[in-house]
Amino acid sequence: YLSKMTKKRRNGGRNKNGRGHVKFVRCSNCGRCCPKDKSIKKFIIRNIVEAAALRDIGDQSVYKSYILPKLYVKLHYCVSCAIHSKVVRNRSREDRRIRTPPVRGIPG
Repeated sequence: YLSKMTKKRRNGGRNKNGRGHVKFVRCSNCGRCCPKDKSIKKFIIRNIVEAAALRDIGDQSVYKSYILPKLYVKLHYCVSCAIHSKVVRNRSREDRRIRTPPVRGIPG
């Protein structure tokens, strides 16, 4: 009788269901090579200019209805950097079974 080894996660911490190999990406924080399906992804949309200087630029601008462009960045974190920078948290055994993504606010 051989006992089966315990498994922490159903997906093994990855999103590579039928694929044999997945390309590596570099962590945005530390530069570590991490498989793309294992990395924690974060998509940030923000203004190029911060809110304090936005009004000053609007007053000095010749064009009154000019909308400043936004900055779109996709960040890839390795697991250790995502935990350290509090992008994700460790969860209990029961909470790990909940696979639905958490409800998030509308980015503005």
